[in-house]
Amino acid sequence: MSQLLLASSLLLSRITIAMACTRVVYLGEEQQIITARSMDWKMDLGTNLWALPRGVKRQGQAGANSLSWESRYGSLVATGYDIATTDGLNEKGLAVNLLWLVESEYPTFTPESKPGLNISLWAQYMLDSFASVDEAVKALEKEPFTLVTDQVPGQGRLATLHLSLSDASGDSAIVEYIGGKQVIHHDRKYQVMTNSPVFGDQLALNAYWKQIGGTVMLPGTNRAADRFVRASFYVDAIPQKAPIAEALASMFGVIRNVSVPYGIASETEPNISSTRWRTVVDHKHLNYFFESAFSPNTFWVDLKKIDFGMDPSKALKLDLGPMASQVYAGEVSSSFEPAQPFTFLSVGAGK
Repeated sequence: MSQLLLASSLLLSRITIAMACTRVVYLGEEQQIITARSMDWKMDLGTNLWALPRGVKRQGQAGANSLSWESRYGSLVATGYDIATTDGLNEKGLAVNLLWLVESEYPTFTPESKPGLNISLWAQYMLDSFASVDEAVKALEKEPFTLVTDQVPGQGRLATLHLSLSDASGDSAIVEYIGGKQVIHHDRKYQVMTNSPVFGDQLALNAYWKQIGGTVMLPGTNRAADRFVRASFYVDAIPQKAPIAEALASMFGVIRNVSVPYGIASETEPNISSTRWRTVVDHKHLNYFFESAFSPNTFWVDLKKIDFGMDPSKALKLDLGPMASQVYAGEVSSSFEPAQPFTFLSVGAGK
């Protein structure tokens, strides 16, 4: 057995299948930067789209010693249960995605710790605070907060997540907590992220498959490691110089290729989950596309048409309905309705 094959086998033996999601970034010519992600989950996430203004004063929902900040930028976000930001794009073109990572271990939060940030606000803090990946990474390296995990509503377990960042320049970063320590992978070449194993091991597995060559054979299962390999191959195989409409079509093809068909279940791998929805971000034009598994239409939001200078105590909501099945078409910024902002999960409230 070759060393690469041996390494691959050893890594595969360590993989724990988790709630499945995929994120992939297209680095096209002429700054055509596109980020796509799939959201895979066991049950309805109660997802809605929200436009959140700049100037909002927030606190980290971690108890008495919580991080405090004011949002510098407005953002368009997709929620989980309307208590957490799971995905989004801000008005400067920074995109954030949360994906499951069962190996996550967060630091112990004590009264002596740095101010706490509930994991429900992790993505929102990034969107509120930073215009670029580089700016965010430089801030995170100083570890301004202690990330505090919490119970997933109705799941009876703690959230174990990692976070990806991408921006209009094509820069990328992956942020994980391994053994209680923050680990940041920052490089434009980090275009793909899935779930288990940890990101460093995903890169090693992908290196093995590159030796085989994607035109010869690609792994075809719904496992995170296999989705990582397929996404890595296809994002490089699609045309790298194309009009934006063609580039978007290509990226929809890539993210659909690594999605899990609705209704897929396995008794031996109980945590593989069906794809609930997909998002595709056009960073250059600030368009946020949304596609539900339960709706026949893909639609999008042009962030340039949203007034993020609205009253900071207010928000705009696009109600996606049960199973995100509400049917919308075309550009839908005018369909958002004024609403009281949702309340982020606070420590202990998910039990």
